Amino acid sequence: MNIDKRHWNKFKKKKINFIALAIIFLLAIIAIFAPQISPYNPLEQNYKEILLPPSRTHIFGTDNLGRDIFSRIIYGTRVTVQIGLFASILASTLGLIQGLIAGYFGGMFETLIMRFTDILLSIPTILLAISIIAILGPSISVLIFAIAITSMSQFTRVVRGTVLSVKESTFVLASRAIGQSDLNIIIKHILPNIWGSVIVLATIRVAGAILIGAALGFIGLGAQPPTPEWGALLNEARRYLRTAWWFMLFPGAILAITILSINTLGDSLRDIFDPKTYYI
Repeated sequence: MNIDKRHWNKFKKKKINFIALAIIFLLAIIAIFAPQISPYNPLEQNYKEILLPPSRTHIFGTDNLGRDIFSRIIYGTRVTVQIGLFASILASTLGLIQGLIAGYFGGMFETLIMRFTDILLSIPTILLAISIIAILGPSISVLIFAIAITSMSQFTRVVRGTVLSVKESTFVLASRAIGQSDLNIIIKHILPNIWGSVIVLATIRVAGAILIGAALGFIGLGAQPPTPEWGALLNEARRYLRTAWWFMLFPGAILAITILSINTLGDSLRDIFDPKTYYI
């Protein structure tokens, strides 16, 4: 997982990378300190302030039940970040284990794992996630599990391909020759050389998990009301698009900025960790 100096210098020269980092850091702070930052209770209804436009009192306006949209977005950040982060961690962990087994040991293990992976990849992501949620019931934990299952196959394929190239390296063959165990070789020699690919893919998959989570929340299969979640906020706002533009604008904008920032960071990490990528 060596960082090419040229790539790191290029990373520092691009202001967009630091902007993306700043946005991601801000989202993390908001998610952690939501109760302290939020000016209102996100669940508190006020029928005297239904669908108020942005103002000093409610900077993002209010929704159809008089709830402060800014407060709901803040608390929704906590839910959305939790979904994206935990789903990516679980998917990368499962995919890493499967990819290591398939790539290093090969044989029957590789055949079974890769055929299972091909089956998962042949099913549309949203359809597979909906099927899992339909069986287990809608909740945040089930949503995280469903997104992880739909994403782990990508990690499996990437890790397997990287392991296949690394395990034929001279230092791995030498370790086998002196009698080191398979577990020792995997921990000391294989893992350090595949972490870069896993980190890059995991970072990018956070954005994918957030987007899938928002899509499922939009159709009512994510966080259940009255829990604030960005996809659910967009679903509530769609009926008032013509009469209350702020209702959908702010949650949609925050979602788009978040995904763009994470993808920008993922692309930058790929340039840093991938020794085959060079700038002209």
